[in-house]
Amino acid sequence: MTGTVHIIMGSRSDMAVAMKVGEELDSLGIPHTMSVASAHRDPDGVRAIVSASDADVFIAIAGLSAALPGIVASHSLKPVIGVPVSGKVNMDSILSIVQMPPGVPVAAVGLDNGRNAACLAARILALGDPDVRMRLKALAEEMRGSTEPEARPQ
Repeated sequence: MTGTVHIIMGSRSDMAVAMKVGEELDSLGIPHTMSVASAHRDPDGVRAIVSASDADVFIAIAGLSAALPGIVASHSLKPVIGVPVSGKVNMDSILSIVQMPPGVPVAAVGLDNGRNAACLAARILALGDPDVRMRLKALAEEMRGSTEPEARPQ
């Protein structure tokens, strides 16, 4: 049985990135849910969402100070993938996600890179699910086939 992913956005302005995550998870046949809750404006809501979720992996999408992935990780022992969102100052969201304190790990993908977050979540789920593993192999073959190899010297 395929595991599930819970996508949490810090605000509705992060929806475009969340949609990239959802589209990739859909293409891989991975069920997911989406929620909006701010680590700063609604920390109790974040805690309630994480505590009530039966997801196997969380993807937390946030810009500015990007505290959301760390807050999610502080309320769960499940894997958390942080997606920094671009804005006026991009480095603060990136650094906030990659600079977690010891014992509160968060994986980080590139700025606005919801697709990689979904692929990483799928790889985590594939550890225990051969069907997801096969779909990831098919995706890798598709990506490999989308490029024309240059002529190689013999």
